[in-house]
Amino acid sequence: MFQFSGFNMIFPETSRTFKASYKCFPMSMLPGNERQDLDNGGKIIMAPSALDTLTRFNVEYPMLFKLINVEKERQSHAGVLEFVADEGNCYLPFWMMDNLLLQEGDTINIESVSLPVAEFSKFQPNSVAFLDITNPKAVLENALRNFACLTAGDVIAIKYNKKIYELCVLETKPGNAVSIIECDMNVEFEAPVGYKDGPGQSEENELDEEQKCNVMEEVVETFKGSGVRLDGKKKKESQLDSPVIRKVLPRGVPDYDYKFGVLKFDRSAKPISDRVPEDNCEAAAPVEDSFQGQGFSLKKSH
Repeated sequence: MFQFSGFNMIFPETSRTFKASYKCFPMSMLPGNERQDLDNGGKIIMAPSALDTLTRFNVEYPMLFKLINVEKERQSHAGVLEFVADEGNCYLPFWMMDNLLLQEGDTINIESVSLPVAEFSKFQPNSVAFLDITNPKAVLENALRNFACLTAGDVIAIKYNKKIYELCVLETKPGNAVSIIECDMNVEFEAPVGYKDGPGQSEENELDEEQKCNVMEEVVETFKGSGVRLDGKKKKESQLDSPVIRKVLPRGVPDYDYKFGVLKFDRSAKPISDRVPEDNCEAAAPVEDSFQGQGFSLKKSH
């Protein structure tokens, strides 16, 4: 008798590559109840027949796919979220369709791939508003839980505090496409697009200093009468009245030669020194005695 119990050990099953073409649509067009969280990630929705084929092909887990737009020569990578799409259709997050230059109903080729585990990635925010986030690494880490892989050159979108932030994936290691499922990945950030540092920042600082220099000072008239303590003691030197000085911005002088469409700012204004007294402190007024009569005690002494 022939025994084939060890046949699979001698000739193990090899996984086959899954390849298929679908019409792509954004997640907002998925039939059924509206699900706003579908766009907040990097996973797609495929048809149930794709799951049957993937199972027969013995595809490695986690299932990762290469998305190819043949006409525009663009490609990206994604994981799969569910197999509930209509046959022949595939649903992608909006930002992913934007990266692949796809429109509703365009054809996309999908292939199963195996990607290395991520070790390093570098991101660049597309807006300076990303700097307003207190802990950007924690926010990004939480958002990447909805992603299965990253591709260098892609612009991903994450949602935080009801705002959408776009980040460009500048670099990934050890390859241009990596899997981020159950990995220990180091993350770095590049300066956001539009962020000014260096000469531009120093010019702004100079303008601020110029504006501070143009602030004038004027003496505020306070109560000029003399005060007396209830216990009859004289005030200490530190308690003597001193002039109160407040800072006032100079009023602008109208430009009578103004031309329509031209806006000018006069930054040559200087503090007016004659508005500030030469002596910082005036001589303190002599303390007058408030009561000079003779006092009596209510309790008579015997």
